[in-house]
Amino acid sequence: MTVSASPSPATPPAPGQQPEQEPDRFVLPLVVRVERTTPPSRTDALETAARAVLVLLSDPRTAAEDGVWHKRVRLWEERGIRKVVRRARGAEWRRTEPLEGITVAGRTAEVRVFPPVPLDGWPRDLARLQVSGTELAETEPVAAPEAGAPVLWLNPELEMSAGKAMAQAGHGAQLAWWALDETARAAWHEAGFPLAVRPARDAAHWAALTTSGLPVVRDAGFTEIAPGSCTVVAEHPALRTAKD
Repeated sequence: MTVSASPSPATPPAPGQQPEQEPDRFVLPLVVRVERTTPPSRTDALETAARAVLVLLSDPRTAAEDGVWHKRVRLWEERGIRKVVRRARGAEWRRTEPLEGITVAGRTAEVRVFPPVPLDGWPRDLARLQVSGTELAETEPVAAPEAGAPVLWLNPELEMSAGKAMAQAGHGAQLAWWALDETARAAWHEAGFPLAVRPARDAAHWAALTTSGLPVVRDAGFTEIAPGSCTVVAEHPALRTAKD
């Protein structure tokens, strides 16, 4: 399974025809808390962003057909699962908390995920936050993934800012969620969505992953990297089992 972060452009109208109205585009906002004195670890921020996406997708407000977020999430999924990560600290972060959304905490990171908003209709307190150049370092040792844990493997040949990589990890987690059956989804949810985000070990490992039939994210190329670049492969034990 492969997905791009945005749909293809609409087909141009034939001569003499009126162009169809462009459908509203939606974006999923994520905000990472980056305090000056206690910034999160890069890997923990990526993992926390991925879990935040899964928490939103499994929340009754999204999953139930009468949920208040259900329609917006479905429209966003149909029109391209674009995600944008912004950063906040201090009063900026506190202003995001009253807005409808969910805060997910990792070991060092806090990420708040919000239901999709129109591409040109961000809430003011989110729109004013910085989006570009979110850089984070590793503030703690990065251990090998736990045996049997889902892993979101990053392309080892691509350089991405932390914010960009957080969005890509979120895409990968979402593809894994879509590919799982209801039993596997329920088990992952009940376990608290354990997962790891790691670079593939080398070019050979990455090549094997991208040809394995596991979900692959191809970026739409809005920022930082070329359109069509493979960024993440989502490896979940249940998906491996299904292919054996």
